[in-house]
Amino acid sequence: MKGLLFPTLKNYKKEYLKKDIFSGIIMAAVSIPISMGYAQIAGLPAVYGLYGSVFPILFFALFSTSKQFIFGVDAAPAAIVGAALVSLGIESGSKEAMQYVPVIALLTGLWLLLFYFLKAGRIVDFISTPVMGGFISGIALTIILMQIPKILGGKAGSGELPELAHHIFETCKEINWLSVALGVGALFFLRLSGKLIPKFPMAIVIMAVGVVVTLLFHVDERGVILLDAVESGLPKIHMFQFAGIDWTQAAGRSLMIAAVIMSETLLSENNFALKNGYKINENKEILACAAGNLASACVGCCPVNGSISRTSMNEQYEGKTQAVSITAGAVMAVVLVCATGFIGYLPVPVLTAIVISALMNVVELHLAIRLFKVSRNEFYIFVAACISVLFLGTIYGVVIGLLLSFIAVVLRATNPPRAFYGMIPGKEVYYDLKRNRNAYPIKNTIIYRFSENLFFANIKIFQSDIESSIKEDTKVVIVDAGAINSIDITAADRLEMIAKNFDKQGIHFYVTEHSENVNEQMRSLGIGHLIEEGKVRRTILAALHDAGIPSPCPLEISEKVHAVHEAMIPAEEENTLEEFAWAFGDDAVEEIEKKVHQVMEQLHKLPDLERLAELGIEEKLKNWHSLGAIDEDEILRRMELHLDELPENLRGDRKVILQLIEKRRCKIEQQLLIHHPEIVEHLKKSRERLEKRLEKQNPEAARKLHKWQEEIREKKEP
Repeated sequence: MKGLLFPTLKNYKKEYLKKDIFSGIIMAAVSIPISMGYAQIAGLPAVYGLYGSVFPILFFALFSTSKQFIFGVDAAPAAIVGAALVSLGIESGSKEAMQYVPVIALLTGLWLLLFYFLKAGRIVDFISTPVMGGFISGIALTIILMQIPKILGGKAGSGELPELAHHIFETCKEINWLSVALGVGALFFLRLSGKLIPKFPMAIVIMAVGVVVTLLFHVDERGVILLDAVESGLPKIHMFQFAGIDWTQAAGRSLMIAAVIMSETLLSENNFALKNGYKINENKEILACAAGNLASACVGCCPVNGSISRTSMNEQYEGKTQAVSITAGAVMAVVLVCATGFIGYLPVPVLTAIVISALMNVVELHLAIRLFKVSRNEFYIFVAACISVLFLGTIYGVVIGLLLSFIAVVLRATNPPRAFYGMIPGKEVYYDLKRNRNAYPIKNTIIYRFSENLFFANIKIFQSDIESSIKEDTKVVIVDAGAINSIDITAADRLEMIAKNFDKQGIHFYVTEHSENVNEQMRSLGIGHLIEEGKVRRTILAALHDAGIPSPCPLEISEKVHAVHEAMIPAEEENTLEEFAWAFGDDAVEEIEKKVHQVMEQLHKLPDLERLAELGIEEKLKNWHSLGAIDEDEILRRMELHLDELPENLRGDRKVILQLIEKRRCKIEQQLLIHHPEIVEHLKKSRERLEKRLEKQNPEAARKLHKWQEEIREKKEP
């Protein structure tokens, strides 16, 4: 268990202690009205809100990796439990409610424990920043709307925006203006101090002023609601009573609450962690939530959740670790034992102003403005996520948020950045023709870059772009697939069809620059033959060479560009080293063997090998033009090992074939020495490694080859 408990206290610094204790005292103070109010919404006596702010918050801190997040009795779970009681016909505060609510908390904790073992925290990976910001803002606005009636002199609202708006409207019919004055005045001073003296604990001062106002002016006699007085004493262990529980109803409600707690807590924690530069472990946070809810059930309280409003205040007062939660829990315990008397003198509108002020800091207005300026689509997603929470509630807000995130991905993927490339005189790379006025297309050639993974939703755009660019003189189409990391079966089938259509038109078609895993996908999707046919090349320049354009020259450009392309040939040689391994992966050796047999079959059909030995074989055997130096060298070596497989009528030409191979090998070295001498050393090392490998794979063939080579050398000697 070492390192698992209180992870945020690891390597604790002394300078944190003062701020953590101070912030913890404030958290305990503001939790008094918040937790008491939400406990009543959940159908429990107000004192159970205080009980839910002792052990649950401590058990959360025991496992949490979040340095700032504060746990406790909160709005969303309380509202869901309260609604469940209404649907079951259970009166709030009754014996049945006090039996049913802790069972819901217990089941919620067990559901969260299951989520922990299933590693469900990965849900956050699928939610974008606009969705997260809209979701958090929607929750904050919902809780603010719940609190507004308390400032007007009424009770807190519940439900979604229509119900909340209706409740506010009804409360406005009987407004207590003194309550409004106290609440609005407190909110004004809180916001003003937040601007002028942000680190000053104005919330505690406001609470103290509220008690003094009650004692001096007896505002309760003028209709201002005060907090209910509570009995002193720590919470007792709750004895669960399961008789008469509708388990189907309880399991369903608790599952919904667990999903809300997990989603709301993880989204909020990630939001605060991102803003303050630290990381959390999502799965451990689910475990912390499970521990907090099981502890809440054991003291007879309702399900508990992470609190955005209290966390925002903790951030304001610079709490550094979960020592804040430990302090808050300890302070709340002290209050319950010996300081409950003052609670009955706290004006509700003053305390409500403290909660609303904290929530106003949570609404991501700055993010909405930023998105509106830089990305209207993401701004609309932010607004949609916020509105979905306001109108449909947290759980549906999460579902809609996930859908919006996926929609955003699809929208981006179906209209990705893409461009046609050309060259600039004196430059050795390719440029977007639209963005660079000095770039020119390569003659008879189209180079198209597609910057997104290929799948069913965008392959039609891919095909349309290429086909609409074809001209009468087009001979080569090259796809720069450097940004493509995956393809699906729809895209694979369409690629195959595009390649066939271009074959019929006499146009060379290539896919280039992509990673090896795309080649693996192509083979698994049944279009590996495109690789074998040479339609998949490692670089754009390799594709140009393969298409017979060794020195591509832009239209009507000076001969200077021609020299640039000649200078690029060595780079192509370097990039296509061991291209078989890139193209065929684990099947590279098998494919090289196939290539060897193809060459051998061509040799069988050639009539005059003696004459060919004088001229060289590159003109007669077209296999060479699509190979890099290392690959070709390996094929030559493997050809030598297969000489004993020649038919009877060609075995007498073994010496000639060995000479052909040696001549070709020398030519490779000569070209490399001229264009790129450092690759020659790489080639020699590759030969040494290959020799050792081949001797292990086929020792008999290697022995025979050494024997033949020795015989040839002996005949050459005088």
